[in-house]
Order: sequence, then C-alpha cells, then structure tokens
Amino acid sequence: MSMRIVEYDNDIVYNYGTRSPAELPLVGSAVTVGSYDGVHQGHRIIISRMAAVARARSLRRVVVTFEPHPRRVLKGAVSGPLGLLTTLEEKIDLLARENIDLLFVIRFTPDFASRSSDDFIRNVLVKLLGAQAIIIGYDHVFGRDRSGSGTTLENLGLELGFAVEVVDEVLIGSEHLSSTRIRRLLEAGNIEEANEFLGSPYMVSGVVVEGDKIGREIGFPTVNLRISDQNKLLPHPGVYLAHTEIDGTLFKAMMNVGVRPTVSSEGIISVEAFILGYSGDLYGESLRFTFLSFIREERKFSSLDELKKQLEKDKKAVELYC
Repeated sequence: MSMRIVEYDNDIVYNYGTRSPAELPLVGSAVTVGSYDGVHQGHRIIISRMAAVARARSLRRVVVTFEPHPRRVLKGAVSGPLGLLTTLEEKIDLLARENIDLLFVIRFTPDFASRSSDDFIRNVLVKLLGAQAIIIGYDHVFGRDRSGSGTTLENLGLELGFAVEVVDEVLIGSEHLSSTRIRRLLEAGNIEEANEFLGSPYMVSGVVVEGDKIGREIGFPTVNLRISDQNKLLPHPGVYLAHTEIDGTLFKAMMNVGVRPTVSSEGIISVEAFILGYSGDLYGESLRFTFLSFIREERKFSSLDELKKQLEKDKKAVELYC
C-alpha cells in the first residue's frame, strides 16, 4: 500500500497539495508524532517500532509531522534561515520508504501552537486519527508551552484507552543521535559522518537556473541550483562528490557550495554542479543531489587557468570514487 498524505489546517483535513477537503476514515491507528527533520536513524527506529506495534495489533501506521518547522513559529524562534535537514518534499520522500499508511501534515501556526497538549491528544490523535497506540521518542514534548510529555500521554492513555510507548535514546558509538548533532557535522564538512547518522546521503533539491556560464568557458559547464527552501541547511563551503538522477540514470557530480571567490566578489552562497557524462539543457528542471564525500575546501585561484587545473584534479577524484 502506498503512503497517503493529508494536511491538517484550522481543524480541516485536506488532500495533500490540492487544498480540497479530504475524507479521513476513523480506524484504529498506531501513531508517532514529531518534526522528523532529517528522518535520521533515530527517527527511523521510532517509526519502525510504531510499525511493529501496528502489525501486532492490526492498526493503521500513522506519522504526524509539522510544516513549517515549529521553531519558525514559536516565540523565540531563530532569526534567519532555520537550517533544515529536509524540506517537506524531501521528508515526504524519505518517509515514503518507511512502510507508512498515512502521513498527517499539520500546518503549524500560532493558533495551533496555542492548543494544549490535552486538546491535541484528545481531539487530533484520538478523535480524528483513532490512536490506540502512541509511540514517541524519550525527549519528545508537545502542546502549548511544550507542556505535554510521555507522562501526559500515559495519564490520558489510562482515561481514553490507548497504549503508550517511549523509545529510549539512540546512540551511534558513544554519541547522541540528534538533528542538532547532524547539523554541526554538516556545517563542519563532515559529510560521511553526517550520512552515517542520517542513515542515507544528505540531499539538496532545487530548480536549475541560468548562471554566468564561466564554467562552460573552461570546459566544466555547471548546473546552477536555486534551492527549493531558503531554510535548507547547506553543508560547509567546498567541493563535494555527489550523485544525481536524470531521466532514470544516475550520474556522478562535482558539487560546489560556496561564494565562488575566483569568479565572483559578491560573497553570495551558490550551489552548482558539474555532472560527469551528461550534456544537455536542464534549465527549469528540478534536480536532487545527494552528497557522498568531501573533496576539498573552496579557495580563490589566481586565474581561470589555475582553477581549471584544480577542477581536472577534482574530476579525477570523483571518477575514482566507487
């Protein structure tokens, strides 16, 4: 069964992406709730446990998540880009691999944030989604002023008749697995370690737009990517080995994240890629790149000829990668 996606906004359920009201049958469900930014290995353990409970009790498998990320809405939220590990579309693609029946996307607004945890549990999780089992991570909190916790769920579970399971902290080696830890790894350029925590390669998505075509002049034509969400976290500036899929074919790519100091003095972060073995016009196309390995730091070269020589070395490094 494919994953169904609906949106919940101002107490109305919509078919995802259409804003047309949706019929949502009330059936017994195993439910987990969270922002799930990155859908990392810790998240997947929680989701896997939810699915196991659902199988054992013949329940629907439901993931509840939020858009935008609650930190963009709550008082004291960060200013500037949030540093998302996944856009909503990337999150949907990753969750679709996790054997889920229903993805319930709550439009997180100040009005929704003001709802009490009791109200959310009673009227959304139980009354609307039919929760008979709720599985959460050990540190999950929810509701107005983050007042809801595992204890809140357990108390209401006794009253309303649903089971509660709290999944323990997940460690990789001796390190705590969290979205915050993964962000720090990406910001430091530790892409391989970040991917280990994520459980899949870090991805960046966007639309191909026109650039200044300098790469074409030196034999390295690049695609310039307009990132789909300004809050998406870009990894540490530098050159990376990446993969992208075009018309069903997987290509290696040299991915540059940074300000391009050799050819620009504007200081504006850009994302561009030289796709090995591909030639063609991709303007207006949506592409997704997965980052596999860090090749080198971005730096300023004395000339385009010196830049070209370095790009030849980068290309060889990419070609040798299995």
